[in-house]
Amino acid sequence: MITLYSYPNSRSLRVAWTLEELGLEYACRYVDLAAGGGQGADYLARHPDGKVPALQDGELTLFESAAICRYLAERYGEGRLLPAEPERRAILDQWLFFIVSELEQPLWTQAKHKFALPQERRAPAVIPTAAWEFQRALAALQRGFDGEGWLLGDDFTIADILLGHTLSWAQSAKQPLPAVLEDYRQRCNARPAREEACRREEAAREAGE
Repeated sequence: MITLYSYPNSRSLRVAWTLEELGLEYACRYVDLAAGGGQGADYLARHPDGKVPALQDGELTLFESAAICRYLAERYGEGRLLPAEPERRAILDQWLFFIVSELEQPLWTQAKHKFALPQERRAPAVIPTAAWEFQRALAALQRGFDGEGWLLGDDFTIADILLGHTLSWAQSAKQPLPAVLEDYRQRCNARPAREEACRREEAAREAGE
């Protein structure tokens, strides 16, 4: 049985989305991060930093959203969400690393210094620099991806899950997106699997599970 430990509007949505795209059965367990739910010994054994997502699949425990999504696609995808050819998988990994290290990082820096860090640890002066970093990374993205189709061409992959999710974070942070990438973001968000993933995470929160 696969169990996803999640918190709505976080990186755990990427994993729920991947699970839904693959049509896998899974349990969604809400971790109340705001109430310190990630700091208990049992949960820290799953995720040493007390964050989400964490995934339990039999004897295997994983954390880090990109690693989890890639594992699920490789283990259960049967050709879906992950290219079969080594060269195309290398290109997918290239984009995964770029999304996490270049696009997401400045957005998370802004979020940390706006609300996520304790008040005494915030440094609002870094926020404009982080916004500039994001726009610089966005320009680099556009030099490699024109917003048409999907990131690796005709096939929707886990790279699109991470990119679509990250661009939605940017939209929430009021970062301007070029029209072609806004259209791409909306196409990603309109996928039924994403809508169901959001519903599953919210239902787990409401149930306190």
